[in-house]
Amino acid sequence: MNVWQIGDVKITRIVEVEMAGGTRFILPEATPEAVLPIKWLAPHFMTEKGKLIMSIHALVVDTGSHRIIVDTCIGNDKERDIPAWNNMQTSFLGDLEEAGYPRESIDAVLCTHLHVDHVGWNTMLKDGEWIPTFPNARYLFGKTEWEHWQQEVNDQYGEALDDSVRPIVDAGLAEFVASDYQICAEVSLVPTPGHTPGHVSVRISSNGDEAFITGDSLHHPCQIARLDWSCAADTDKEMARATRTEMLDGLANSETLVIGTHFATPSAGHVKKDEDGSYWLKVMSD
Repeated sequence: MNVWQIGDVKITRIVEVEMAGGTRFILPEATPEAVLPIKWLAPHFMTEKGKLIMSIHALVVDTGSHRIIVDTCIGNDKERDIPAWNNMQTSFLGDLEEAGYPRESIDAVLCTHLHVDHVGWNTMLKDGEWIPTFPNARYLFGKTEWEHWQQEVNDQYGEALDDSVRPIVDAGLAEFVASDYQICAEVSLVPTPGHTPGHVSVRISSNGDEAFITGDSLHHPCQIARLDWSCAADTDKEMARATRTEMLDGLANSETLVIGTHFATPSAGHVKKDEDGSYWLKVMSD
């Protein structure tokens, strides 16, 4: 678990799973031979043999008056096409409560997009039915994102709408919001399309401090060095690349803390841009 303080806002990382290797299906161009020359990736984001290290985690944004969970991972008991994600049994909810956030205390759930590894804990299985995991929360889904998934689009890694999204809509807990929606004074959405048409990232601002949660606009820090490496699940690879470039240019050499939704521990750092135009990430532990 990592905790960051951004002004008066506390951000807590709740890990569902962290792994080395097995990620080539996500970033096929990031072979060991290709990533090993990117020396700053080690030891946090790749092994000594060039295997990528990635994480699936949720981020709780606690403003003092709001408790917002950003992305809800894969979830337990979900049938998924990736064997390692199928019918998982993790201690996620217990870990969330141990961090001080029992599920009943969450008042907003934000999904940066509607892929299987970002919506899973929206629901939990009880007596054979999928019920909202966070019963006192409003669930914020991007309007553009929701409309995209209504066009008979299937997630290539496992169907998630039926067990993790539609039960929320049926329960009357869903709100479909604009891609630049302001959740509260400290937290707002930033349109970052390309991975999916309605993909959003999250900006946190408090007392002069700022943080930026990437969502899947970046899957792994290697894409900071290699903007041309696309995720296999990007719906529009050219748009995703343009989004990454614009995003990194805006973050580079600033004091904004960048928190990667799939970045392995320590998961956060500051984007730097060298004189030759190359980007890299200075992690918090450096």
